[in-house]
This record gives sequence, structure tokens and C-alpha cells, in this order.
Amino acid sequence: MRGYPKSKALFERAAAIIPGGVNSPVRACRSVGADPLFIERAEGAIIIDADGNQYIDYVGSWGPMILGHGHPGVIAAIEKTLKRGTSFGAPADLEVTLAEMIIKAVPSVEMVRMVNSGTEATMSAIRAARGFTGRDLIIKFDGCYHGHADMLLVDAGSGVATMGIPGSAGVPAAAIEHTMSLPYNDMNAFTSVMTRSGDKVAAVIVEPVAGNMGLVPPKEGFLDALRAGTQKYGSVLIFDEVMTGFRVAYGGAQSLYGICPDMTCFGKIVGGGLPVGAYGGTKAIMSCVAPSGPVYQAGTLSGNPIAMAAGIAALTELQKPGFYEHLDQTASRLAEGLGRTAKNVAIPLTIHRVGSMVGAFFTPGPVNDYADAKTSDLERFSKYFRKMRGKGVYLPPSQFEALFVSAAHTDDHIDATIRAAETVFAELG
Repeated sequence: MRGYPKSKALFERAAAIIPGGVNSPVRACRSVGADPLFIERAEGAIIIDADGNQYIDYVGSWGPMILGHGHPGVIAAIEKTLKRGTSFGAPADLEVTLAEMIIKAVPSVEMVRMVNSGTEATMSAIRAARGFTGRDLIIKFDGCYHGHADMLLVDAGSGVATMGIPGSAGVPAAAIEHTMSLPYNDMNAFTSVMTRSGDKVAAVIVEPVAGNMGLVPPKEGFLDALRAGTQKYGSVLIFDEVMTGFRVAYGGAQSLYGICPDMTCFGKIVGGGLPVGAYGGTKAIMSCVAPSGPVYQAGTLSGNPIAMAAGIAALTELQKPGFYEHLDQTASRLAEGLGRTAKNVAIPLTIHRVGSMVGAFFTPGPVNDYADAKTSDLERFSKYFRKMRGKGVYLPPSQFEALFVSAAHTDDHIDATIRAAETVFAELG
């Protein structure tokens, strides 16, 4: 039986001085009826809590640890760059190198600006799209989370879905009056809105593979419909690839589905897991960004040398032959194993997988949008989470989050996870 006295003591201290005892809401584990674990360290596919308990990690810092924790190449790059300094507030060569790597990997991106988080990337991309088009209206999709900027907290996924709230207090009505949220994968709803209001739409922002309502892939033709509709009315199509960029493929989800957006947002994989984001797109749009144009956006730590060096090292590793093929095989074994073990004991489980992202919904399905995802049995998921954690498997503490497989996960890790799930599903059944 695992004990968590040190994590419990740390949580009690944190709760007195940090809202909810955590610095990001989902970490509190409230929706799954558990207290959070405080992590001491991580190695490869393993995390170790303050009490010395080890877990196979499928959170991976919510995606960016695609190489596993503490990858030697990334650590070496960080250590080397530390000797140069941690932040200059001025340009440095490393940010140019990383920008060149991103542009080479993602052909739709002709220019890119570094920021410090996915939220910064999406809010900046929307501001640039509005500045470029001279329009105000933004279309997003239910259950897609694009960070915590005011205008995007409308029917959002991720922590908003986990907490069971529709948006957020503190967001004025005026901040979201120009944001419209539509059902994900609903081509008819999108086409209808564009027919009525397309000439007023500045941008359409979407997770090309939704990872914040659990994992929900796009239906065939959905992304094509977004591309066609935005092109017809001169709106900017923004792919939020904060999760999927460099994870589901080196060129992101857009390379998998053959869609070329006008702008793309990236997350912490491009910084090797350090606090990094980026947004980019066509030269015409990005030339509107200051100091080239009138759309203002800035950040003292944007392009800081340590994050840039880590990103360069990480993307270099991702380019090695066979990297994504091996990762895909590992994730496929996990998805198939979970599905098989649930079926053996007649537990309704809908499994989705795109590349190394896996989603498991406690519902017979199908799951094509946020409304479908919310049919999941949350009580059963909570028990599943707690029992799996008790057996040394660290899962996202929410039905509405994806699992992330890393290159550090071995066949032994996957087999141990499936064995744990087999026991847990039998207990739940």
C-alpha cells in the first residue's frame, strides 16, 4: 500500500498560501476525489513523488516531454547555455536557429515569434489576425481549450471542463461578445455561420486534434471545411498546435491531415519542455506584428537562451530516423491494450489515438465532440484514476485530458500499465 505523508504535508502547507494549493487547477485532483502528489524528480518515463513512490508517467508535463524526462541531450544543452547567461532581454543567436528549425519543419509558417506559453501564443495570434483583417469576430469550438485569455474562455475544455464550469468569473461580457463557439466536428454549423457572418470573422481557431476534451480526432472533411470557409471569406485559419505540434508528427497535425492554415500556435515541445510558446504564419500576417507593424506584442523572457537551447536539442532528437514510427508503435500498443482489457470485462470504453496521444472515455461512444465526451462516466473514471495511481501508473487527473506517450516508454512500461488496467477494470466491472 502506497503512503503519501510528505505529499499530504506539502499540500497542507501549499493550501494555506497558494489558491487551492496548486499553481494550475487540474493538478489539485479534485474532480477525481484525490489529493495531488508532489513530485520530487523524474527520469525518462518515471516520476518519483516526495515519498519516494515511483510511477509510469502518462502526463509528461501535459505533452512536451516527448523525449521523456531529463533527456541527456536536452540537459547537456541547458547546462552548456547556463554558462552564457539565463536571460539577456536582447536578441541572441539561439532564437534565430530555433525559428529556422520551426519554419523548415512546418511549411505554412513563414515567420515565427517566440513567446513564453501556449496562452501567450494563442492570444497573440488572435490579436494579429484581428489586426490583419480589421475584423473582430472569432470562431472557436466547444471543448477546445486555447489558454486562459479572456476572449477564449467560452465553452473551453481542459481545466474548465474538469472543474465543470462554463467559463470563468472575472471575464467581462464585453471580452467575449465577439467570440462564437460552435460544436467541434460540425461542418454544417460552421458553414451556416460563415454564410451569415463570414465577412465579419477575423479568425477561426481550432485544435486540429482536440486534446482538451479528452482526445477527439477531426472527422473526415472537417478541417477541409474550415480551410475552405476561411479562404472564401478572407478569414484567418489558426491551428492551435500547442499539444499536437511536433508531437503527432514532426510537421504537426497539419502535416498529417494535409491542411495549410494561415497561422499556427506551438507549445513547450519547441522549448524542450521549458516555458516556451510560439506563433507564426504567413509573412503578410506576421509582418503586422510590432515592430514591423501596428499589432503590439512583447515579452522580456521571450526567446530566452536556455529555452531556445533546449528546444534546438529536442527538435534535433525528433528528426532522427524512425523516431515517430517507434513512438507510434508504442502508443498503439497502449491504446489497443487498454481497449482489449476493458472489453474483456464488459466495461464501456471508447479509445482514440492520434500518434502518441491517447484518449480513453468511459462511455460506449461514439465521441465526436464535447457533448459526446460529457457522456463519460465520471465516477468510474475517478475510481479508475485512483486505483491506477495506487498501482504506480500516473494518469491525467481528468476525463477531459489526453494521455501522452514518450520515447522513454518501453515495452515493459506499456505491459505493466496494461496489467494494472486489467486488474483495475476487473475491480470496476
